[in-house]
Formats: sequence, C-alpha cells, structure tokens
Amino acid sequence: MLSDLEIAQKTEMLPIKEVAASIGIGEEDLELYGNYKAKVKLDILDRLADRPQAKYIVVTAITPTPLGEGKTVTAIGLGQGLAKLGKKTINTLREPSMGPVFGIKGGAAGGGYSQVVPMEDLNLHFTGDIHAVGAANNLLCAMLDTHLQKGNKMNIDLHKVGINRVVDISDRALRSIIVGLGGKENGIPRETGFDITVASEVMAILALATDIFDLRERLGRITVAYTTNGQPITAEDLKAAGAMTVLLKDALKPNLIQTLEHGPCFMHCGPFANIAHGNNSVLADAIATKLADYVVTEAGFGSDMGFEKMCNIKCRASKLKVDCAVIVSTIRALKMHGGLIKVVAGKPLDIEKLSQENLPAVEKGCENLEKHIENALLHGINPVVVINRFPTDTQAEIELTKEIGLKAGATSVVTHEGWAKGGEGCLELAEAVIDATKNESNFHYLYPLDATIKEKIETIATKIYGADGVTYLDQAEKNIKLFESLGFGNLPICMAKTHLSLSHDPALKGRPRNYRIPIRDIRASMGAGFLYPLLGTMMTMPGLPSMPAATRVDIDKNGNTVGLF
Repeated sequence: MLSDLEIAQKTEMLPIKEVAASIGIGEEDLELYGNYKAKVKLDILDRLADRPQAKYIVVTAITPTPLGEGKTVTAIGLGQGLAKLGKKTINTLREPSMGPVFGIKGGAAGGGYSQVVPMEDLNLHFTGDIHAVGAANNLLCAMLDTHLQKGNKMNIDLHKVGINRVVDISDRALRSIIVGLGGKENGIPRETGFDITVASEVMAILALATDIFDLRERLGRITVAYTTNGQPITAEDLKAAGAMTVLLKDALKPNLIQTLEHGPCFMHCGPFANIAHGNNSVLADAIATKLADYVVTEAGFGSDMGFEKMCNIKCRASKLKVDCAVIVSTIRALKMHGGLIKVVAGKPLDIEKLSQENLPAVEKGCENLEKHIENALLHGINPVVVINRFPTDTQAEIELTKEIGLKAGATSVVTHEGWAKGGEGCLELAEAVIDATKNESNFHYLYPLDATIKEKIETIATKIYGADGVTYLDQAEKNIKLFESLGFGNLPICMAKTHLSLSHDPALKGRPRNYRIPIRDIRASMGAGFLYPLLGTMMTMPGLPSMPAATRVDIDKNGNTVGLF
C-alpha cells in the first residue's frame, strides 16, 4: 500500500480555478496562491446573502485514543461519497499545526484515498495564516513588555500577566521561561512562557470572527493582564489591536483547496479543542453553506469537546444550525474503552489481541458510544454512527455495535472504508446522512447565556460529561466572583479538559460514573468571547517524542519531499 504522501503526490490536481467554478466561485472572488490554493474574498457573502442554508453536517467521535479514530478521513470520505451521489458538497476543515506534523500525530489532511491536497503545502506553511496569527500575538506581547519597561504607567501587576508568546513548533523547553534578563535596556525580568500558536486566543478569535470589523473589535478585547487593583488591561489599552488586525486581514479569508476526487474544501483556522473551541472558521462555513447542498465539517476530539463547543460557542457566532452529527467509532477504540487494551501514542498496538474477537470488550466499550449519541440528542441533532473499519474487525463485533448504537438512539449505524476506497467506500455513510437530514433539525443550545457562570458549568459537567456535580477550588471561586463583578457572566463556557476521557481524568475510560468535576481555575478569553474553566493541568505547548516524525522527513535525489506520513 502506498503511503499517504505517495498517494497525494501521484494525484493529478485540477487548477483551483476549476474547483472554484464547480461551486459557483468566479476568478474575481479568488486570490490565487499558485495553481492549487486560493483565498476567497469575503465580499462574496454579499452576493450570496439571499441563498438558503445547506445541510450542515458535523463529524465528531467517541472519546478518542491517542492515535485518533479517523475523523478527518471520515469527513473527507463522506464529502466525496455525497458528491458521488450527485450532491453539491463542500468540506470545511481546520488547518494543521506543524507541532503535531513533526511530532507524533501527523497532519490533518486525512489519509489514504480520503485526503485533501496539496498535502505537503497544507501541512507545512500553507498560505501563512498560522504565521500571521503568531506575528499578531507576539506583537501584542512585545508591546506589553515594552510598556512594562517604559515605566508601567497603567500599573500592571507583573504576577497577573495572562498572555504568552507563541511558536508553531512543539518545544517543551519554552513552556516556562524568564524574559527581560541582561539589564534594564532588555526589559523587566518576569516569568512567562510560550504556547503553540494554535492554542492562542488570537487563533480562536480568527476562527470566530464574522468580518474584518468584528475581528478588530475582538482583538481589542483581549485581556493581557490585570492591574494591581484588579482591573483588566486589554490589547486596546496597549493600542495594539489595529496593527494586529492589519497583520491578520489576509489570514481572515478562507483557503480553498481540493480533495483527491477534486471536491472543494475550505481549510481555515485551527484552534485547539481542549483549550479553545476546536473548529474551523465561522467565515468558511458561512460561505460554504451558501454555495452547497451539503457542508461537512469536523469538530475536534469527541462530542464532549469540539462538538459541544461548536454547538454552544461557534454556532452562536455563526447563527448556523446543525442538521446531523456523524459520530466516528472504531472497534479497536471500543475495545480500549472496554478495558481490553491500552493505547499509547508512539507505541505499537497489540495486533494479536486486537485481531481476536472479543464481544464482551466491545459491549462494555459501547457505553462510551452511548454517551456520545446522547450528547448529540441533547442538542436536538440526529446522530449517525459510523464505524471506521480496520482489517482486524470481525462481523460479529460490527453487528453488536450496530445493535447497541441503534438502541441508544442513533438514526443509523454504518461502516465506511474511506481510507482504502475514497468516496466509493463512504456511499453507505453518505446515504445514511441524507436520510438523517430529511427531517427538520431540532437544533438548540445546551444552556442560555443569561444563566449564571456556575449554572452553565454545571450543565455541561452533568449533562455532557455525566458527572454527579462540580467542586470549585478557591482560585475558581475567586475568579468567578471577579468575572461576574466585571460583567463577564453572560459569556458561553469553553471547558478546558483532557480529550482522553469524558471526565477530567484521562485514566477514566468508557463511561465514567459516580464522580465530581473539579474546577481548579477559570479564565477569560474576552476577545474570543468565552470563559474557560480549567479541569486539570492543560498543556498549551506540546513536546516532541524521543523519535519525532521530523526525523523521517527529507528531500530525495529528485528534490521531492519524503517521509511526510
């Protein structure tokens, strides 16, 4: 079998102008980045304003293993499958970060015959959006440190600075650093650190902004620090927001690329799902849902993470309603949640154990699947469960999963082979999605914005995670009172927690019960427009493994990239 990179390199791509024309985008709407990438100008929305909304499909998953269960492959394969059934379809995806690309996980272009291309470009520098986010973020940090060095006229508390510099490479040595060393001319010494660029609030803002003026306003609201009197200091106070907007004005425009089967895909923005909302941009979806019959997007991690945040944060910004949720599962992940195997990123799977049929482990693991189905139903969305098939799956294991999924409320439970067969391997899934969207969606938010901060947190914890309740530690109690006094209480909640469990504890697999969620702190992303409680120690700067994926990447004797997946 060819590698993902070899498959992508053998694909004969269409000029992006032809892909654009297939969905009604003219050359006048494009800013070309070579022959196979383009940005779409935002004024296209004026021309499309009166068109109806496409069917809006979100691909989510059960609680993933560290290796991932193939959401992107499924999303792209579904888009290709819908196109084969004659449906005008657009995929919308997040941009990959170079951190995972050169670390363990790999890229975010899909895989096998369900990929988007040009694969090398989009997994590396692409159109420069992530670099622009880094530049804007770091300009703000530089202006903050300059203000501190030039007399600190706003009386900023050095212990209450809440923004880090960023870089789009996994580099654990930068997590905790001291800046300002070397004397007075080099700044004020203080402890700080670096985050990976896609974990920054600037990236979250770019993904949620509805136009250039909304972007400008959101950037101005970024709270970078607090004074010794507890008053917030914003990017607007530092007079940085205007220049940040100028740095991001091109990055705000969605990127258009294509699938291996020449279907259109908007790939734009890439916020983390365990820190931020974990979805592609509002603007990409706004344009796509005016041009297509079906739009297939993907939310980060499981339904308790990116999906919940899509419904209650992103959809509040976009005003779009979700018509169907596709919940991706694998038999191997169900066996893990059933206690049969332990999956560790970077370590080989026990193929022999996986190959042996084990219905009790699958049945026990399906408790996790049942909760994710329930989470879709809690938002009034019809769920379709799809099993991403692997050669080790047995028919009996698949049939048992189908039986349990249907009983739990899924409209259908199907399999797909998108990795091996592309759109042809996803026809059953595409038909199931069409059927699920024939009836009007009853999409609704999980909580009202005028609920108290604690009421919103507790709604998510008990209804989505299945916890018995919430315990607030002292710092969380203190900040909740602070934010309510500052008028921040009517914002949505963006829970920051592990993606490896429905709970706050990554060791709790399956469907955890009889536990309480501890909230150790809560912070404000005023520019993005949400509050984020911390349910554990959140890693905002990954580290490389002992043998990073970067060690396999090189140039061959013909000048071609090799080793990139």
